[in-house]
Amino acid sequence: MMLPELLDRASSLADPRGGRTVIGIVGAPGAGKTTLAEALVRGLNAGAAAPEEARFAHVPMDGFHLSDAELARLGLLDRKGAPETFDAYGYAALLARLRTERGHVVYAPGFERVLEQPVAGTVPVFPAAETVVSEGNYLLLDRPGWREVRQQCTEVWYCQQDDALRLRRLTERHVLFGKTPEAAAAWVREVDERNAELIRATRDRADLVVDLESIAAG
Repeated sequence: MMLPELLDRASSLADPRGGRTVIGIVGAPGAGKTTLAEALVRGLNAGAAAPEEARFAHVPMDGFHLSDAELARLGLLDRKGAPETFDAYGYAALLARLRTERGHVVYAPGFERVLEQPVAGTVPVFPAAETVVSEGNYLLLDRPGWREVRQQCTEVWYCQQDDALRLRRLTERHVLFGKTPEAAAAWVREVDERNAELIRATRDRADLVVDLESIAAG
């Protein structure tokens, strides 16, 4: 499926009753979830003169990372990025608000890559937004908290990417944000790929599988 077809599908999901649609995008670490989400939102908002007029909003899951201080308290700092290192219930609650609260701006948390920390109130979703695109790793995971996240999504799309390319880009990203090449490779091997196994097992629950190689080629 090419990008124009994805844009058409996203547009067709609008709620005729006036509620918001939530499209979830899931995939293994480094699969290109953010790239796809940004391409969708950019393409669908092409005619908007200002952010306040945009019909599609992008709300990443990364703002629901637990802080390093809390992860250290829980003994999970060396597992950062695993399902239990996110506030899944908080994420589900925000998606529920976004689906129903359209009379005012709803603020979502963001994630500061340099600090590697969540930051509150950095992503405004304006009343004009009819659809929210939200990407993350565990939207299809059959566990408490994550089930509630899935319930708030109109559809969830699974990103599929060539593993060799995905791993290379993932390692490069870790280096870009401060890890040594050796530490980046170790983190990908020992943490990211353990999480990727969980995510790949959820693929069959997706409403749509998106081959990002085909989109790039097209």
